[in-house]
Amino acid sequence: MKQLVLASGNPGKLRELSVILDGLGYQLHAQSEFDVAEVPETGTTFVENAIIKARHAAAITGLPAMADDSGIEVDALDGAPGVYSARFSGPNADDAANNALLVEKLAAVPPAQRSARYRAVIVFMRHAGDPSPLICEGSWEGMIQLEPLGDGGFGYDPYFYLPDQGCTSAQLSADEKNRLSHRGAALQELKRKLIETDV
Repeated sequence: MKQLVLASGNPGKLRELSVILDGLGYQLHAQSEFDVAEVPETGTTFVENAIIKARHAAAITGLPAMADDSGIEVDALDGAPGVYSARFSGPNADDAANNALLVEKLAAVPPAQRSARYRAVIVFMRHAGDPSPLICEGSWEGMIQLEPLGDGGFGYDPYFYLPDQGCTSAQLSADEKNRLSHRGAALQELKRKLIETDV
């Protein structure tokens, strides 16, 4: 069984990724098992931040590492909040504050002009100095609505409306969300690349 470290301490993310990677011969560990501290995300793109996190975890543990970075891009806000999605309303932001600011900024924007997408990037590094890490991306198109619906998911999910599904992301079951989402798409691409390259 090959050992792989996830550059996150999020137990939900660890479970989700373990299911996706099942059968590929990897045992996935959270970086917290190795006392790896969070690293500042100083990149200006999702790719840069994911590489920073994966390289940091690989350097400290000596193991292959994977990391993801994701967020929501709103066209009417020129792609904001983007990489700043988690701290949209400030350095100590929470979901409620971030969503309140999003609603405030879009209050005068007509519904048809509130197009948005979730975007995720996942990076797999064989070692800290890996010159060609696997980089996988996924996006999920939707619209922003100003009233929340649903109690599933997290972040901007109650406001992220999916016209094809007739509901918000927060109204989907966990299985449906994993199948349709930006992170799900990026993970499936990663799985394909891992099989093709036999890392």
